[in-house]
Amino acid sequence: MRLSLADLLTLGNAVCGFAAIYCVTTAVLIPHLLDGTSGDGVRQGGASAVMFILLGALFDLCDGIVARRFGGSGMGPELDNLSDLISFGLAPAYFVLVWGLVGGGENHLGLATVSAVAVLLGGVMRLARFSITTMRDGMFEGMPIPFAALTVLSVVLLQLSFVVTVLAVLAIAYLMVSRVAYPKPSGRLAVATAAWGAVNIGCLVAWALDCPGGETLLVTGCCLQVALAAALPVTAGVRRVAGRRFA
Repeated sequence: MRLSLADLLTLGNAVCGFAAIYCVTTAVLIPHLLDGTSGDGVRQGGASAVMFILLGALFDLCDGIVARRFGGSGMGPELDNLSDLISFGLAPAYFVLVWGLVGGGENHLGLATVSAVAVLLGGVMRLARFSITTMRDGMFEGMPIPFAALTVLSVVLLQLSFVVTVLAVLAIAYLMVSRVAYPKPSGRLAVATAAWGAVNIGCLVAWALDCPGGETLLVTGCCLQVALAAALPVTAGVRRVAGRRFA
């Protein structure tokens, strides 16, 4: 079995998803189940999990670029979908589930479970539809699963009320399977996306280490991520309508 450079980047994405689940389990869930602790270890563990998912998103962005530039293997698309499911479907769903247990206790676990399952199933269906449809005009149909995963994590990290968080997570799960158009990161947008991921990693590190202003940086980054999730399809729709008028 020969793996291309793009395949190795894709596998790096899968490893990042596993690492995110590992961090949430060992640094957040297990301490909570053992003695109910929620100190700096939980903060750092949660930040590490989100950072790994961000790194996975960067791997996912780069593997496509590398495959187009240097070529990939026949199993590249399948590896990509499976890795995406781990990093952007299972990992954020698990993050939501643990958030519900640790933050809300057993009273909120039911709704948190529903939200987590919605994220997972939304991701599965999003990837399945992507595999059998052709992208038109450089646009994705439905919110891309890496973007959805980062938006879900941002909503949870904002520490809004439980009901608002659940509703927002369910809305994101719906957007993944909707027909709302999202632009594909290519060219300058791909560079901007990579830069945005690097900035978010910096914000997470500052927050995890409790640096001065770290909390503000985290909240700002999360708010911008949610705002982008809402604004990108609107902007893309306006451009498409304008293009049709002047075509």
